[in-house]
Amino acid sequence: MPSRSRNLSPIVPDWPDLPANMGALASTRQGGVSVAPYDDGQGGGGLNLGLHCGDDAALVQQNRARLAALLPGQPAWISQVHGIAVVDAASVRPGQPVQVADASVASAPGVVCAVMTADCLPVLFADLEGKVVAAAHAGWRGLAGGVLSETINAMRAAGAGDITAWMGPAIGPEQFEVGADVLDAFIRGAPIGDVDALKAAFTPYPGREGKFLADIYTLARLMLARDGVTRVAGGGHCTATDSARFYSYRRDRVTGRQASLIWIK
Repeated sequence: MPSRSRNLSPIVPDWPDLPANMGALASTRQGGVSVAPYDDGQGGGGLNLGLHCGDDAALVQQNRARLAALLPGQPAWISQVHGIAVVDAASVRPGQPVQVADASVASAPGVVCAVMTADCLPVLFADLEGKVVAAAHAGWRGLAGGVLSETINAMRAAGAGDITAWMGPAIGPEQFEVGADVLDAFIRGAPIGDVDALKAAFTPYPGREGKFLADIYTLARLMLARDGVTRVAGGGHCTATDSARFYSYRRDRVTGRQASLIWIK
């Protein structure tokens, strides 16, 4: 067992536009009970929240319980597949089959939208009138496929007006090495006016022909702007370089998952 125990140390988003009747946080790898390789990397238990990555399920459930103690309700855990499906978080209930989706929306108090990541981009959404929230898992496939747009559409269908977003911890632009296929996925079918901006988010990797460093935060801002969401905060945490706080699949391969969550109080 880990030799030391630490308190949970979630990140409270620096998000000026978040309405006062909403809450949001992003967990880190610290403050749990999981052992290596799902520990906190510093001799303590890790707060791995993923049941699908090889960790002891009993320990993951203890971690989830620790996180839930900070929340108004149980998170709406979904099975993420790098797609674009969006579900109603209120329909995700403990004891029922896990729903397959990459985003969830809520309009009732106490319903907690949640996504898990370990390099992919988590995006939290809030209606400026305090009526609707959402969380989306945006790996490059989902991002290029339109998961953010689908999430925004679902929020508007639920009554949202102007929307603000916060980008949580993800792999940073100096670490996210991709191939030309990823660049092609973003520019394929993109509006002509967006192509140059999209290409600018890919920096050729010195000495590695056909490889690029992709800025997932810039790509997300471009995608959000297509749907009129320009009040965007966050984007300051790199999972791959900050091993003291975050799990990273690119860095460690066998690793845990952190979560980003939002709710109406």
